[in-house]
Amino acid sequence: MTEGSGTQKAWGGRFAELPDARLEAFNASVGFDVRMIHEDIRASIAHVRMLGRQEIIPADEAAQIERALWQIMGEVDAGEFALTVADEDVHTGVERRLRESLGGIAGKLHTGRSRNDQAVTDFRFWTKRRLVEIAAGLVRFGEVLLRVARANADVIMPGYTHLQRAQPILFAHHMHAYGEMFLRDLERVRQAFDRADVLALGSAALAGATYPLDREGVAADLHFARISANSLDAVSDRDYVLDALYACSLIAMHISRMSEELILWSSGEFRFIQIADRFSTGSSIMPQKKNADIAELGRGKAGRVYGDLMGLLATMKGLPLAYNKDQQEDKEPLIDAVDTVLAELDVFPPMLESITVNGARTAAAAIEDFTLATDAADHLAKSGVPFREAHEIIGSLVGRCIAEGKTFADLTDAEWAEIHPAFADSRPPLDGAGSVALRDVPGGTAPNRVAEGGQRIERELAGYREWVTTQQSALDVLFEAPGE
Repeated sequence: MTEGSGTQKAWGGRFAELPDARLEAFNASVGFDVRMIHEDIRASIAHVRMLGRQEIIPADEAAQIERALWQIMGEVDAGEFALTVADEDVHTGVERRLRESLGGIAGKLHTGRSRNDQAVTDFRFWTKRRLVEIAAGLVRFGEVLLRVARANADVIMPGYTHLQRAQPILFAHHMHAYGEMFLRDLERVRQAFDRADVLALGSAALAGATYPLDREGVAADLHFARISANSLDAVSDRDYVLDALYACSLIAMHISRMSEELILWSSGEFRFIQIADRFSTGSSIMPQKKNADIAELGRGKAGRVYGDLMGLLATMKGLPLAYNKDQQEDKEPLIDAVDTVLAELDVFPPMLESITVNGARTAAAAIEDFTLATDAADHLAKSGVPFREAHEIIGSLVGRCIAEGKTFADLTDAEWAEIHPAFADSRPPLDGAGSVALRDVPGGTAPNRVAEGGQRIERELAGYREWVTTQQSALDVLFEAPGE
């Protein structure tokens, strides 16, 4: 047998042998759950305060343990505290440091709790804080979208279906479409936050504790909205992780869709936009190249975040209640997805704000390939021609123009009148501005409707910004040591 580390485990009392070093390495989660060290320490502070308040342990000992935990928090912040594989996980590592500081009294901290409810509480705590950061990033991104839209308020571009030019729209309308996506993302993030906002401490291993725990008091101390209702569910539930992963996946998907369009628009074939040099890269062999690598990475990273979600779904699908070691696999995918999304939300807003829109090019493209055909059919329909008949008439006109190498603008008054008598007195719009102005319906691309849409997005973003500020303030204050 490979020699073990010689470290006595918190669970080692019934074992006659020390753990094999290979088991320690394979079993340890300390390499990634160290990310929760602040949450672990702060949750332990709330727990020991409650133990003293409830007279489960002497109040003076609870106060000593709390002071020592704040000291360890300071060591973490100063970079003076390190965990090892022998610590197994962040919870055991903090308790090991507490024993070094206080001796045997440190063991009283774990009264009335298990690593099962401790780990869930720490991860819910960590998840809540990260979701607030993601929401803040989404709000900033949405605000950038609005600024870019307003800076290009009069720019007309082609809208697409099947990646074929379809109808003229305002560039701002296109930006606002992504604003709507981000508002839905914010709604999902807030819902994921609400589902994570449940305190598991007090559930112990799976059946609850035998001590008179004040669970509501601990929840209030840690800014949790409510306590778990069922101890068995509390320690085995990972729905909140999957909710957060799903929210991250849709954010990544929306960024990927935007990325694809930025890549296309900045290509020589489109020439709709230029991305600033500081957010572009080049080629090691082709001197002329300017690549939209940020957008390409944004497009690629969506698959990575999807993998994080699907991996945990597969892990959870066959697990019996309550806790199983498989559930240790919940942290790495969410940590990876959160890190990926936060990195995207850091770089994409300034990159997007750096673009220059080629309005002349987009306006020309907006009316190429007979994108005004629907307006011509609508013109006939408004004159009493059944729309299906109008559609056939204009479809035939498009075919004729293609065969003769003409556009609608090339047709004479006589040719318009020949197409249909309704065109003798008036014409359909022959430019993008006239086309977009006709779409004056709620949600349409008419300038006044687009302006209304931007104002509504701005109002909703302001509401989410207020929520972010409230949550950040409430959560940040939890980590201020007494006397700070």
